[in-house]
Amino acid sequence: MTTDKPDKTGIPETSRPRNLRHAKNAESEAWQTAFFIENHLDYFSFPDHASTPEQIRFMVYCDKNSRYYPCSDQTYEAIMARRPSIYLQKKYTLGLETIVDLINRKIEDETEKEYLKSLILIKYHHETRDEIMIPSRVQKRLLGIFLKRTQIEDPFRQEKIFRNKNARAVLNSKTFNHALNYIDWSRLEPVPASLPAIKNHIERIELSRRLALLGHPALWQSDAAKDYPEKKYLNIFNKPITGNGVKPLFDFMDVSGCTHQNESSENRKILWLADESGEIIFDLKIIRFLTKLGYKIIIAFKEGPLFTKADFFDAQEDPVLNSELAEALLIDNKNIGKNELAGTLRSEHHILVISDGTSENLNLILASTTFARVFKEVDAVISRGPIQKRRLFETGFQFTQDIFNISKNTDGEVIISFKPRHPDVIKFSHADLDRKAHAIIARMEEAKEKGMTVMFYSGIIGSIPGKLDIAKKVMSVFVSFLKEQSALTFIINPSEHFEPGMDADDLMYMWEIVQSSGLIDIWRFQSYEDIVRAFKLMEMRIPPEWVGKDATYSTGCTQEMRIALKVQKLYPEMQIIGPDKEKFMRRNEYGIGKLYDRRLSDISQMQ
Repeated sequence: MTTDKPDKTGIPETSRPRNLRHAKNAESEAWQTAFFIENHLDYFSFPDHASTPEQIRFMVYCDKNSRYYPCSDQTYEAIMARRPSIYLQKKYTLGLETIVDLINRKIEDETEKEYLKSLILIKYHHETRDEIMIPSRVQKRLLGIFLKRTQIEDPFRQEKIFRNKNARAVLNSKTFNHALNYIDWSRLEPVPASLPAIKNHIERIELSRRLALLGHPALWQSDAAKDYPEKKYLNIFNKPITGNGVKPLFDFMDVSGCTHQNESSENRKILWLADESGEIIFDLKIIRFLTKLGYKIIIAFKEGPLFTKADFFDAQEDPVLNSELAEALLIDNKNIGKNELAGTLRSEHHILVISDGTSENLNLILASTTFARVFKEVDAVISRGPIQKRRLFETGFQFTQDIFNISKNTDGEVIISFKPRHPDVIKFSHADLDRKAHAIIARMEEAKEKGMTVMFYSGIIGSIPGKLDIAKKVMSVFVSFLKEQSALTFIINPSEHFEPGMDADDLMYMWEIVQSSGLIDIWRFQSYEDIVRAFKLMEMRIPPEWVGKDATYSTGCTQEMRIALKVQKLYPEMQIIGPDKEKFMRRNEYGIGKLYDRRLSDISQMQ
């Protein structure tokens, strides 16, 4: 007779209760949740720190069964395996060594030095003992301890200034500019057949040369580079640029080298993720080159110090970087609204500067609302360096925009990588939403010409999570009832204009254009009586989640009431019907990208 060998639980496999298998799945899910909590990435645990799932979906395409994590698949899988990992330990150790080296370089007092090292080691062992932490998050916490204990605002500030000065010296040198403008006639063969083609070919050559410089960090890390001979630069320019992103990037930038198509680049927008100091000065030359082709570039810097990375403070205070950004518009609002962003993107500024809201290499979960909204609105994202590449390319996640990465290999050759946006992403540009809004306005004007009264009906669409379809039906049924009861009345039902892919930002932007047209005679807000009537017409009992609800429950309607009051000041003849405006006080903040409320705000009076 044989007996089953007990496993780690001490229970023979065949005699183990079935629900242990479910318990194992539950334990795995709990470990995953703990991963997000311990790394401060869980919105429900850190609502003022981590982004909402809806904001993350501005940037990352996630289906219902996936949850985005801001690290490579290899790192995530090593953590989820819950086994001792050599890979993770190497990453943890590398981060620790970086901080210890920083202490050795910046702290002269031996007692203070040993104290800091001991403190860092205690925190390090605490954070890494369970191997649940993302290595970069451990390093960030260790760096935070160093900064707070020493009160050194930015230990690399002088190094960053040094690099930026070196970069400017190189780019301003006569030798470099002579090499940059050198004509290699062999590169012009076969000779383009038209002036536009010649111009496009020249643009391709210049862009290629400027990109090639990014593979040589010695140009900004050493002050010797300004004395390079012309031949040195020409050798750099002749290095090949490789990667699956070369053709897509040059096609996107309309410098294919064949025809001149720069008219199509007008109004295109690029989010450029800044990386290293010094390097950013070379980046800016490429960025200015692109603005001449009609592009608008939004540069995202780190919010705070992160070793030698260029940050938002540098953009304002570093003498070289600030002068290079003299004509750029710096946006310090980390929570910019969609309408304000749309107006800013239409401004005459070709270069905009924002913070990504973090002091990390790239963490989309902790990114600011402004960064997320910009990410959503641009036509492509250009990332820089190997760390950003790992976060964006060494992961199975796809994004809502085409992603490029510019890095280098060990031979100093530039590699351009490309990751297309997820094919199922539906994107509504400001122009798309403008067209939809003006199409509705045209119908309103037509109704006015026929002597009809124009009514706008605001009601709950997405404020009850998971009840979007029934909410749309409630509105449609009641609006149909109103149409039957009202003669010569043109009623706008917002639920009829909802399209898959639209979020609250899109809808609020589109409807504000319509609502501000001055063509609305009656603005009706949904009452509880309206809801009761709709369910009665559908021959349904009122579900418990709908009992007592009206437009005041909806954050979107609260925003619309504010708009209605502003419009009424301009057009006093417009009537507002529905719940008292004083009741619209519970929903002062609609969730970023949400169709339901983020949280109950503190009770305050409407102004």
